Amino acid sequence: MNKTITSKQLYRMILTDNEFALIDVREQGEFATSHILTACCVPLSAMEILMPEMVPRQDTTIVLVGDCFSSRYNLLQRAATCLHELGYQDISFLEGGIESWHDTGYLLFSGINTLSKAFGEFVEATYKTPRIDAASLKEKIDLDEKILVFDARPAEEFRRISIPGALNVPGAELLYRFFEIVRDPDIQVVVNCAGRTRSIIGAQSLINAGVPNPVMALENGTMGWHLAGFELYCNQTDVLPVPSEASMSAAIHCTRKVAKRYGVKVVDRNKLLEWQNDTISKNLYLLDVRSPEEFIAGHLIGSKNAPGGQLVQATDDYVAVRNARLVLVDDNEIRATMTASWMIQMGWRDIFVLSGGIGGLNLEKGSGAQLVQVSEDVAVIRAEQLRSLIVSRNPFLLIDVASSREYREGHITGACWAIRSRLTLDIKSAGLTGTTVFTSPDGILAFLAAQDWKKISPSEEVMFLQGGTHAWSDRGFHLEKGMTNSLSKRDDVWYRPYERENDSEKEMQAYLTWEVGLLDQIAREGTVSFQKF
Repeated sequence: MNKTITSKQLYRMILTDNEFALIDVREQGEFATSHILTACCVPLSAMEILMPEMVPRQDTTIVLVGDCFSSRYNLLQRAATCLHELGYQDISFLEGGIESWHDTGYLLFSGINTLSKAFGEFVEATYKTPRIDAASLKEKIDLDEKILVFDARPAEEFRRISIPGALNVPGAELLYRFFEIVRDPDIQVVVNCAGRTRSIIGAQSLINAGVPNPVMALENGTMGWHLAGFELYCNQTDVLPVPSEASMSAAIHCTRKVAKRYGVKVVDRNKLLEWQNDTISKNLYLLDVRSPEEFIAGHLIGSKNAPGGQLVQATDDYVAVRNARLVLVDDNEIRATMTASWMIQMGWRDIFVLSGGIGGLNLEKGSGAQLVQVSEDVAVIRAEQLRSLIVSRNPFLLIDVASSREYREGHITGACWAIRSRLTLDIKSAGLTGTTVFTSPDGILAFLAAQDWKKISPSEEVMFLQGGTHAWSDRGFHLEKGMTNSLSKRDDVWYRPYERENDSEKEMQAYLTWEVGLLDQIAREGTVSFQKF
């Protein structure tokens, strides 16, 4: 039987230096409406995939939390069962869920990556990060002043919308590539993101590193640019030059000053190996802060890709165990050191940079994604076979368990969309029966959903699409867009303001107001303190 913990006990636990993970099992969209500040969202619908990386040690103390609506789908009990099957041993429930937390007098927060967003506001308020508004930046561009705009977001976000003329230089890449791109000390550098956090952190990173150029953050990022009435571009791409030896040397010189100022610690390879082999001590996160492309080309066995800018911007997407040990890895310590300097200011104490980076070490290629063993209980169907089945017009049910964002951007014609953790009620309530085929982007979640459904309806034929919707698309088969057939409520993901279908300008303004207000909320909440240097 699983234990319970009261809100007061949990609050006291958060104030200690003990390792534990506070896991909210609801979908991200539900989580974004109201959650405990230090909780990490690990939805039951993808728990088997996410938990081994989010909580490395199986003896970690885990507290599961949901809300009153979670009981409809029995989320907490099912999550506990799933975790026990994965080998986790020390599991408790928060008694009364987030409603009890609120009723006890503690604060609830909205949004996602809330702690990281609040940290951005702390940095701006503490260090008075210079900023420029959209109208002033547009005027400087129109006057052809010496100015460069660096967009600090990942390439995927940059391609979606970007400021005309901006270069895509994701957060941890800023100093790494700075001296290769900026050769004139009189050029003004403006760092932007979608809203505020990565603009502020990116600009202050360059200032902390002591680059010779004037650096500013674009106030309110691309949202502020759009709200000012200026045009945004779509589908822009950048291929940035590899830093030369001279540029790298200049960046390393700056990095050493940052390391000294913020007390960045290093760990050698022998000590890291000792930590990796330790079975009775701490949770260890080996985080490769380079770009996804570099990670795929070759990374340390056991490491996880966490591009530096995103690790600071969305720490709870990568690390679920409070007070765990982090080791940051790159190729020459520039990106790892800059990232570590921010994590230290966020309050992480047990954090290190791997001395010498990955050079000379055995590396593995690929994404490092978890592989799922295919069960004989669930049949596999290939894309060509599924297409023949559709053409034959034999009745069957095709269920896509992708995120609603992924489904909206492209799914097999005729596929219904559903959230995996809600299959039992949502499919049954729709009155759908018979042969069922599950799909998802890469097929992994589809396989897990098929396993679930086979247990629920053992007499029905159940299959999953091998390789998922990606395999279907790779063979040139058609995908349709839009939320054409939803079985579940669409609250599985948090949609960015510019992804919303109605009144996106109003949503943008509300989001920016939310970000600015976080610092006061954090101060009143009382469980987190950022470090001022």
